Amino acid sequence: MFIVLGVCAVVEHMTAYPVRPDARGAVPRAIVTAGHSPALLIPVVGVARSELRDSFGAARSGHRHAAIDIMAPRGTPAIAAVSGTVLKLYQSGAGGLTVYLVDDEGLTVYYYAHLNAYAAGLRESDHVAAGRVLGYVGTTGNATPNRPHLHFGIEHLPPTREWWKGEAVDPYPILMASGETVGR
Repeated sequence: MFIVLGVCAVVEHMTAYPVRPDARGAVPRAIVTAGHSPALLIPVVGVARSELRDSFGAARSGHRHAAIDIMAPRGTPAIAAVSGTVLKLYQSGAGGLTVYLVDDEGLTVYYYAHLNAYAAGLRESDHVAAGRVLGYVGTTGNATPNRPHLHFGIEHLPPTREWWKGEAVDPYPILMASGETVGR
């Protein structure tokens, strides 16, 4: 068992991470920024750019994959890639436990799917700092049970700001260019 301190959630995990969220679930700022403000955090603790794979646009059952899958052990913390507001916590057949996070400018939505669990206390309309634990990597929804991962999508919102009508953007080149690893 792995206990995430400050969030009061217990998850099944085999690896201990060197970074512990504070009482609000945020990763210590000095670790997140390393002296500067990153454009985007890699949204899974401990995952390096070199471990990312571009699965955006890959064929799926009846559709194209509009996100990337970030592989990690079940229970690994999934964190806010940017500061913003939790728009929606939703359970769907395909995505399982999901989080929709809109950036502080209200222009871009970050989508987290297949979560094993939400972070304790996370609520819709919460403002969260970059690095805050949102949930934990899992296989809910239509994910293959033995391949835990975070399905991570980015969408630019239309002028009407309807979060369900965003235009998908490939996260892979963005994370490869400027993504910061937390917890390594």
